[in-house]
Amino acid sequence: MITGSLVALITPMKPKSFDVDWDCFEKLIKWHIFNKTNAIVVVGTTGESSTLSFSEHKKVIERALEYAAGEIPIIAGTGANSTSEAIELTRSAADAGADACLLVTPYYNKPSQNGLFEHYKLIANTVDVDQILYNVPSRTACDLLPETIHKLSQLDN
Repeated sequence: MITGSLVALITPMKPKSFDVDWDCFEKLIKWHIFNKTNAIVVVGTTGESSTLSFSEHKKVIERALEYAAGEIPIIAGTGANSTSEAIELTRSAADAGADACLLVTPYYNKPSQNGLFEHYKLIANTVDVDQILYNVPSRTACDLLPETIHKLSQLDN
């Protein structure tokens, strides 16, 4: 289990091209390793997850794992409005070697608690990787209630 300080990284972009600034990204990761951060979150909501293409998203996770070189756990943001997209992102992160995945609640659509349960259950039953539920109702217009979290905690994964 990952414990301690978990820092959500930005995904630095080059000002004119809006491409990922890989040199800056590597420096951020190395800085956190040097300063003993316990784990870092990449491509979470702070890291431009909703604005990156799937291939960019995947590459950020792969580069983070490369730059970290096993010295710090990498938590990959893989949440999405679409359950199938969240599964695809989560599977890709797990295959790349992410230590865990961070799954934000589907946003804007305001799913029911049963809808949220089914969304997360399908991801958990499809991809074998530690999953962290990310509930931020002020940003998503959706609140994952304690009862639903408890129900999810009964699942094997």
